[in-house]
Amino acid sequence: MTRVFGEDGRVRAATVLSATPVTVTQVKSKDSKDGYQAVQVATGERRAKNISKAVLGHTKGIGYKAIREFRIPEGDVVSSELAVGSSVDVSAFAIGDRVRVSGLTKGRGFAGVVKRHRFHGGPRSHGQKHSEREAGSIGGSGGRAGGRVAKGIRMAGRMGQDRITVENLRVLAVDVKSGEITVSGAVPGSRGTLLEVRSA
Repeated sequence: MTRVFGEDGRVRAATVLSATPVTVTQVKSKDSKDGYQAVQVATGERRAKNISKAVLGHTKGIGYKAIREFRIPEGDVVSSELAVGSSVDVSAFAIGDRVRVSGLTKGRGFAGVVKRHRFHGGPRSHGQKHSEREAGSIGGSGGRAGGRVAKGIRMAGRMGQDRITVENLRVLAVDVKSGEITVSGAVPGSRGTLLEVRSA
């Protein structure tokens, strides 16, 4: 993350994303066996020995690190520039465009209910002992649960690694030469997280 000063003199929090070109690996149409419109793209490099033969055959022997598919709404015409083997870089975005960024949040391991669900914990006085950060009753002895623990009860568990989409971020700068795009605000994940940047 960094700061960007606008023409109006205001400073804005921003995130610089390394957007390497993506290669189109497949174009799906409604008339094909798939039955829907989509464009499949791949990016990054990975050793071929770590990839299944099915994926290697699909990508013509090239070891891509990640493959993603983007649906195209019915009625929209797929651009002729999106042919198999063509590449898409950051020049597809312009300053002022609104984008949405999706990715996995930071993994925080096993967390208690206070950190994970923002519980208040138990009282700190009146005879309580070692219950400051406990969850309390889970309602399993009758009532709406009927003698069991109902699904969806908030408890301690693994936290993070959730797919999050941040909407309505503005493109502040585009550097085609270095393959970087600067968007306003924060995006999910840590350094090195794979993100999807789409037009809002």
